[in-house]
Amino acid sequence: MKVSTFFKVFLILAFLANFAGCTVIFQKGRTSDLLKIHELSDEIEKLSKAKETLEDKLKKEIDAKEVSLSMQDKGLVVTFLSEVLFDSGKATIKKSAYGSLDKVASVLLDGAAGMNVGIEGHTDNQPIKVSGWESNWELSGARAKSVLSYLIKKGIAPQRLSFIGYGEYRPVASNDNREGRQKNRRVEIVILPNITKAKASEEAKTEETKADTQLKEPVENLK
Repeated sequence: MKVSTFFKVFLILAFLANFAGCTVIFQKGRTSDLLKIHELSDEIEKLSKAKETLEDKLKKEIDAKEVSLSMQDKGLVVTFLSEVLFDSGKATIKKSAYGSLDKVASVLLDGAAGMNVGIEGHTDNQPIKVSGWESNWELSGARAKSVLSYLIKKGIAPQRLSFIGYGEYRPVASNDNREGRQKNRRVEIVILPNITKAKASEEAKTEETKADTQLKEPVENLK
């Protein structure tokens, strides 16, 4: 399903808020703002097409509620329940999960080519007991790193990838029940919008303004 015009505008504003540090100020006719909006519009369209492709490729996993897809203000998020990828307390990817990850890798190599990818590990709040990990934080980071290493083996350029472990500290559901804890134990593969060109253009313009100011100051001092 394509992104609606309203939702597309919402996503552009959300991406710009993240890009600008939560404060978005538009100046009439400012080229850098127009570049950012145009570039993000293209990126959202690209992410929308990648989402459609993933929905088709991962239909079986989505129907089984093992995987979910969502467009968020940070990008296109592919969420795997941890038990789909790993045995309990482990960070080695199960062979049965290779096929699903291969489907994601194929889209990263084609429809989302050139976009950066962040891999986030999450757990529930149940204390580590017998797995050998010092904390849920450590386990979540190790799982995210395992997914990163797998994607590199599938041909994803390392410079496109990053990973982080959040442990139990970013739950999406209550940890007071079994269903909520299951949702919280997850790995998110986040396909990030590429806004480097707009950023580079704005930085170049800022440097140009600084240089122009520095040239003018000596002239003003002579008056």
